[in-house]
Amino acid sequence: MKNTLLLLTALLAVTTAQAQKLVIKGSDTLGAKLVPQLAEAYKAAHPGVSFEIAAEGSTTGITAIIDSTAQIGMSSRRATAQEVSAASAKGVTMKPTVVAYDGIAIIMNAKCPLTTLTKRQVEQIFAGDITDWSAVGGPAGPISVYTRNTSSGTFKDFKELAMNKRDYAPSSQKMAGNEEIVAEVSKNPNGIGYVGMAYMSDPGVKVASIQGSVPSKKTVLDKSYPYARPTFYYTNGEPTGEAANFLAYTIGDEGQKIVEKVGFVSIK
Repeated sequence: MKNTLLLLTALLAVTTAQAQKLVIKGSDTLGAKLVPQLAEAYKAAHPGVSFEIAAEGSTTGITAIIDSTAQIGMSSRRATAQEVSAASAKGVTMKPTVVAYDGIAIIMNAKCPLTTLTKRQVEQIFAGDITDWSAVGGPAGPISVYTRNTSSGTFKDFKELAMNKRDYAPSSQKMAGNEEIVAEVSKNPNGIGYVGMAYMSDPGVKVASIQGSVPSKKTVLDKSYPYARPTFYYTNGEPTGEAANFLAYTIGDEGQKIVEKVGFVSIK
């Protein structure tokens, strides 16, 4: 009897631990810095909760909700009509919740003498129409363009916001995350790329002013910065259990303080 009780207690403990494991997948913009910090703060108040966070691009987060392999999908873009339809076919309701605002910053090497670009120049650089810095007032030299990869929500948002839905230059180099773009641009004097606000102050890079505007709390909220956008948690309908609790924490006062500390703009 004693052994049976011990076994049942152990099984109950395992089941409880599994029930309190929160799986979150998706956006690198949210998942590389912000969500891990939110998770650490949340665990401090809820020590029985564990997290599995995979930051591999917004598309992977939306797919994880469609396939029911995560309770929360992080995304820096809205789900497409095709994704919503695919979810509906599986009985899944794609519910977005805005958790932070962001501005996609154009970064150049810190040694680049330029300080500002026009929206038209940004489009032409990333689409491959302009390939030499001398064409935009810089010293002669080939422009090295760094973008996110195709699973990234930022990859898609930037095409919408900055490129009039044009394709990227064939010579552009696709990176897995914001940190990789910063790393490449910081060591390449001819480099240019884009990152979320949480990464724009990293060493070795500087932010280009776009027609007199840079990403900030003010310019993102009033949308005077042209590449401002919301970021999301996706869930299957109204979240329940620990997913609901963590979402409420993220958009609550404590969570939004972390949003601001990491470098994003609070929804408050």
